[in-house]
Amino acid sequence: MPDPDATAPSAAPDDAPVVVSSVRGSFPWSVLAERHPALLAKVEDAFPYGPGQRRALAALLTNSSEGVIEPLPASAPDRARWDAWGGRAYYGRSWFDVPFLWSESYFYRQLLEAVDYFTPGPWQGIDPFRPFKLAELDSAEAEEELAALDDLAPRPVEEQEEALLHGSLWGNRADLGFRLQAAGGESAADSQLVADESRMLRSLFAGGTLCLVADNAGRELVPDLLLIDHLLRHGRTRHAVLHLKPYPYYVSDATTADVLDALRRLTAADGAAGEAGGRLWAALADGRLTLRAHPFACAPLPYADLPEDLRQEFAAADVTVLKGDLNYRRLIGDRLHPATTPFVEATAYFPGAVAALRTLKSDVVVGLTPATEAALDAAEGGRWRTGGTHALIQARR
Repeated sequence: MPDPDATAPSAAPDDAPVVVSSVRGSFPWSVLAERHPALLAKVEDAFPYGPGQRRALAALLTNSSEGVIEPLPASAPDRARWDAWGGRAYYGRSWFDVPFLWSESYFYRQLLEAVDYFTPGPWQGIDPFRPFKLAELDSAEAEEELAALDDLAPRPVEEQEEALLHGSLWGNRADLGFRLQAAGGESAADSQLVADESRMLRSLFAGGTLCLVADNAGRELVPDLLLIDHLLRHGRTRHAVLHLKPYPYYVSDATTADVLDALRRLTAADGAAGEAGGRLWAALADGRLTLRAHPFACAPLPYADLPEDLRQEFAAADVTVLKGDLNYRRLIGDRLHPATTPFVEATAYFPGAVAALRTLKSDVVVGLTPATEAALDAAEGGRWRTGGTHALIQARR
């Protein structure tokens, strides 16, 4: 029987072009040509890696910028999985000529290989991105955001839920959600929403199971946890499943270790934040909150290729909420559909009710009205798609 985690790329026909990085000056090109080299330098500076690891990082820089995609070492524990996830079709080709979702994901897997993350020895399991994640939790901004929960606590439950939903949406701009939403009326953050189906999403919190597929750690994970706490506390969900990455990925993507760091930060806080941390800790202990780290979470594939166990899990949930830009790209297939393609149509394959909370940081988007797209293009050109200044809440039953 084939490995259910080693799902091959979907062969389903789709007229929308797949995003690639070969167009010089495009957003995907800038990620591979500019962002990745800068990240490698940042990672190298963050740890006293030895000569072998530094040579491997330098080799990855050269290979990903000028060379062709090479397979993982034969000894790598997940070599067969990456072969099945598309590697056999892409080895020997330029990083810039294969699907952007695949090449970007594979870069992070090769980065972990370079720093011996999977290699038995002293560096095994050391997250190369952890210093950046912890710095966010220890920042003055994080302290300010947690303190704002005390002002939110006396508000009506529905207002709290709306504020926490927007806090989860905006991530490290969560203070806007807590403060301005709690005050009522449209906030500065709301005016940057290109689609807002929050009312439908909230109608899907039906007292059963919520699957929340996390995005980033640090200050962006804390609002996700606070939203889960609210939904559990007020009976909006009976059981929450928080889906995480099984290993470090895309710099800041959340792992189990990041959840524990965030919980410790919450439980050490004063006031409402500390109370929420205590409730979340208890929810994990008694099973109302479950952590899940499936190998497919790091697959370079769209959600159309979900393995059967995840398909069944998402189908059984009241709603699956996908956080962040990468999850949105995977949900839409990382294809350049017209922005006015209905969200319901683009996600028709998904097994069950689904919602997206996302700040826009890549070209892929659907579900906009023609008037919204025209106004954004006229005001900002294409920058609104990639700058992280706009967001969306989309949902379907």
